[in-house]
Amino acid sequence: MASTEDWRRQFKKYKEDVKARGKPFYPYAMFHDTVMSLVVVSVIVGLAVLWKYTHLLGVLYTAKADPGTVSFVPRPDWYFYFLFYLLRIFKWPDSVILGTVGIPTILLILLIALPFLDLRSERRLSRRPVAVIAAILVVVSMGVLTFKGAVAKEPLASEIRLLVPSWAKKEGFANNPDAVAGANLFAQSGCTTCHTYLGAGGSQFGAPDLSSIANRHLGVAVQIQHLKDPRSVTPGSVMPSFAGLGEANLRKLAIFLEASKGAK
Repeated sequence: MASTEDWRRQFKKYKEDVKARGKPFYPYAMFHDTVMSLVVVSVIVGLAVLWKYTHLLGVLYTAKADPGTVSFVPRPDWYFYFLFYLLRIFKWPDSVILGTVGIPTILLILLIALPFLDLRSERRLSRRPVAVIAAILVVVSMGVLTFKGAVAKEPLASEIRLLVPSWAKKEGFANNPDAVAGANLFAQSGCTTCHTYLGAGGSQFGAPDLSSIANRHLGVAVQIQHLKDPRSVTPGSVMPSFAGLGEANLRKLAIFLEASKGAK
């Protein structure tokens, strides 16, 4: 590690070089970077305004999003695939904060602190094995996680729906058409992404198993209210509202849940 005298000698040489050949990074280069950043942001905002109000760059979306869709599988943009896949590795609730917030934040802090911690003037890669190996590991890790996130498959609604007849038989609501219809909605609407039901599903974000939810005796009215506004029934719930499904579909879902008393 360089001594204080070495550091002072190098800093003095740097100042002499700057005085003889150019301007220091601060504030000149930082000022130029700031101006360029503002230019880039201004161009993006200008293009967005053109697209919105003049249609010179293409038409706006012709169809509005359907809040009642039961087949959409949400996916992040490609540059978040690594974080998307981390959610599969670090499970809720014990370790998801560590994987999605803790580790990226620690790495970002180390990256910001690196120029202040490593003051050596040596730049040859062969003389910096730790930095080179760390950089390679980061690139490989990000690449692998991004690839895994891109090819990760979610259970298709059609695959989950194949389980509905066995659900109805095991739970004993095969002769209840509203409960069967609600079970199909449950399978189609992505509920098993977070909840589990008779062994099927994801068990994400602390969502409970619903195989015997009827034993809580909540009632159809409470189930409907929970589907419409989860936080009004369970404060702090991260479950989204399913009000867009419509009153009739919500009632069928509620009847299905109230018929779910556990496998016979």
